[in-house]
Amino acid sequence: MAFNSAFLLVAVATSFCFLNLPLSRCTEFDVGELRGWAVPPSNDTDLYDNWASEKRFKVDDTIRFKYKKDSVMEVKKGDYKECNSSRPNFFSNTGNTIYTLNRTGFFYFISGSTGHCEMGQRMIVWVVAQDASGATSPAPISSAINALFFISFLISLVFFF
Repeated sequence: MAFNSAFLLVAVATSFCFLNLPLSRCTEFDVGELRGWAVPPSNDTDLYDNWASEKRFKVDDTIRFKYKKDSVMEVKKGDYKECNSSRPNFFSNTGNTIYTLNRTGFFYFISGSTGHCEMGQRMIVWVVAQDASGATSPAPISSAINALFFISFLISLVFFF
């Protein structure tokens, strides 16, 4: 009976230990929200840049492009400025593209459909680093969990030996 109790105590204590692991909090953003990824109205050619500038993108966040009969490309800065779709770093035409922002810095997206980039279907995304640990800060209760784990471990040693 003492062995079963000790085993259970160790299992519970180990579970509490895993609760203390810092977790990376990533967000998925829907590009253009309800509008999706489409040619903007003629008087709103900065639509996507304005949308992106209102967001805080972090490393490992994802952006979802929803579109019909179109495509999305991630390109270099110069190709973005000139709407050049001949050398994409990334291309997708699935209609529901999820792109992971895997580094800090700028990402440049354009439509691969002829003329769409020139009509404003393009976007610059600026990605910032997460905090120094690469994750969100653990909850303040983590010290209490560590103490509980340590006490549970000591009690299990008493029952086991």
